[in-house]
Amino acid sequence: MSYEFDQRIPVYLQVIALFKQRIATRELAPGQEIPSRRELAAQLGINPNTAQRAYKEMEEQQLITTERNVPSRITMDERIVEKIRSELLEAAVTEFIQSVQAIGAPLPEVVGKIEQAYANRGKQHA
Repeated sequence: MSYEFDQRIPVYLQVIALFKQRIATRELAPGQEIPSRRELAAQLGINPNTAQRAYKEMEEQQLITTERNVPSRITMDERIVEKIRSELLEAAVTEFIQSVQAIGAPLPEVVGKIEQAYANRGKQHA
């Protein structure tokens, strides 16, 4: 697993965001075992303490579960998975709207462009 970190954002938050994205897209399946903190640190080239902080935060957010002497796993709670997906979608939409408003594009034009791009993308993946 490789990842380009943004130096302006704490690394542990970027690790959490990476996991959220992979959970939302089902790249990491519910109940799937994840690397140990040390393994993750080695894979991403980060400090083990940073990996530990990310895992602790993900446990608090119930994204992962950790039991004594058992590898950590992705949550099995579908409500949490759906919440992650919803949060990511909302963030993407908010960012998109800010970009579109910055250039002053009217809503009907924006909606038309979205529908056109969505239809074209669907044809590419068919």
